[in-house]
Amino acid sequence: MDQELLKTNLSGLERKILVLVNEHKNLKEELKSLKKENQDLKGAIKARDEQINGFHNQLKITKIVDSLNPEDGSVSELKKKVDEYIREIDKCIAHLSR
Repeated sequence: MDQELLKTNLSGLERKILVLVNEHKNLKEELKSLKKENQDLKGAIKARDEQINGFHNQLKITKIVDSLNPEDGSVSELKKKVDEYIREIDKCIAHLSR
């Protein structure tokens, strides 16, 4: 009878171990999936941040252009100043991206 009890206990332990192994496998797959999703979301956030920064830069350029009043007829001078500002902003963006 002791051997029957031992076989039954061993059989129960084997089933529990199989359940735990399967659960561990499922949890590992879920973790892998969640890590990938997390990485994708971080990429999306980074892209949105860059897009927002681009909008901020466009807004700043618009404000600069609005503050420069070309009433004196020097439109080409105004274009040169705007181009200078854009180049300076691009340098700043490149510097911040490093």
